[in-house]
Amino acid sequence: MPHATNEDCTIYYETFGSPDDPTLLLVNGLGSQCINYAVEWCEMFVAAGFHVIRFDNRDVGLSTHFTDAPTDERGAAYRVADMADDAVAVLDAAVLDAAVLDAAGVDRAHVLGLSMGGMIVQHLAIHHRDRLLSMVSVMSRTGEPEYGTSTPEALARLTGAPAADRDSAIANSIEGMHIWGSPEFADEERCAADAGRAFDRAFDPAGVGRQYLAVVASGAWATDLPGVTTPTLVMHGTEDTLIDISGGSRTADLIPGATFVPIEGMGHDYPPELWPRWVDEITGFCLARK
Repeated sequence: MPHATNEDCTIYYETFGSPDDPTLLLVNGLGSQCINYAVEWCEMFVAAGFHVIRFDNRDVGLSTHFTDAPTDERGAAYRVADMADDAVAVLDAAVLDAAVLDAAGVDRAHVLGLSMGGMIVQHLAIHHRDRLLSMVSVMSRTGEPEYGTSTPEALARLTGAPAADRDSAIANSIEGMHIWGSPEFADEERCAADAGRAFDRAFDPAGVGRQYLAVVASGAWATDLPGVTTPTLVMHGTEDTLIDISGGSRTADLIPGATFVPIEGMGHDYPPELWPRWVDEITGFCLARK
C-alpha cells in the first residue's frame, strides 16, 4: 500500500489516471476517509483530463491514528496546518513514485477540499502556494465564528454521542444526512451502504474527535486569505445547515479574484446526482490554469 510520510505521521493514498495529466489532489472533510471520493467519481475526473490522488487524512482510515499523542491546552494534538503538511507529503510521494518530478516544476497540483478539507486547502494556499496550480474550496469556511455557522440541530448531531458499533454508525450517518444533506437527493440506502463501508474499513470515533479539536484550536485564518495568490474557486450549497453558505461567500470575498459558485439545493454532502455538475465546474476552472 502506498504511504507518504510527514515526520511521525504516515498517510495512505491512492492514484488514478496518468501522471502525465495535471494532478488533482482530493482532500477529505472531518472524519471522512478517502473512499468518500468514490472510485466512480475519481474516474469521472480522470476522464475529464486529471491525474487524481485521494488520501486518508491523519486519524482516519489507513493513515496514522494519534491515539496516545500529547495534547496542548486546547486539547488538540495537531492543527489544520499540520494536515496541510500531510497533503504536501502525499503530493511529494505520489509525484516521486510516478517519476514525474523534474526541474520544470511539474510537481504542482490542483487541490480540491471539502468542508474541513476546504480549510486544509486554504492552508495549502497560504503556506505552500508554490505547490499549487489552483485551489477549490467547497462547503467550507475561514474559521471566523460569525461565518459558516451551524444550525442548532446540525451542531447537536455533529457534537453528539459518537457511534459505538456498526449499526449506530449507520444510524448516525442517516440522521446526519436528513439534517444537513441535499434534500432532493436524500437516499437512506446509499447512505447506509457508504457508512457501512467506512466502518468496515476503519472505525475510530476518537480520531474524528481529534480532528474536530484541531479545527477548533486552529482559530481563524481570515487575515491570511487576502494574501493568497492561487487561482481559487469556491463552491457552496444553498441548503447547507452544517456550514452555512456564508462560510463559502466569506472565503471568496477575502481571496483576491476568487470565483464563487453557489449550488442550488445542495446541502453538506455530495450525492452522485451532483457529481457531473462538480466535475464540469472544477474541470472548467482548473484546466484553464495548467
